[in-house]
Amino acid sequence: MAEQDCELCRSDGGELLWRDGFLRVVLAGEADYPGFCRVVLNRHVKEMTDLPPAERARLMEAVYAVERTLRECLAPDKINLASLGNVVPHLHWHVVPRFRDDRHFPAPIWAAPVNAQARPRAVDVQALAARIADLLGA
Repeated sequence: MAEQDCELCRSDGGELLWRDGFLRVVLAGEADYPGFCRVVLNRHVKEMTDLPPAERARLMEAVYAVERTLRECLAPDKINLASLGNVVPHLHWHVVPRFRDDRHFPAPIWAAPVNAQARPRAVDVQALAARIADLLGA
């Protein structure tokens, strides 16, 4: 996939929570999964091993900071981390807070729903953005 055809090169990929010159953190905007974030590398890179070790570590530190933020702000039952990229081969990580009463628990969110009566949750987007900025730097 060429950069001009890449969705994550053309757009933020969600509601921007934090950005620096290397990566960005966005809220995915998945109604069934409030707090679902993506950590997206700013430049077009396909795989983790395409990055030098220091950049791999920096990207993962951001993933960990987002996980920590979601745990502190939302108190989920579990956090799922995934880096798939089969549809959009641009390096990004999904950081998904999971709750026992969400539509898919305990299955992956991309599986068939197992709970049609999921409880809606509110997310304080400003609090998430502030905490991520606190952990990753302003």
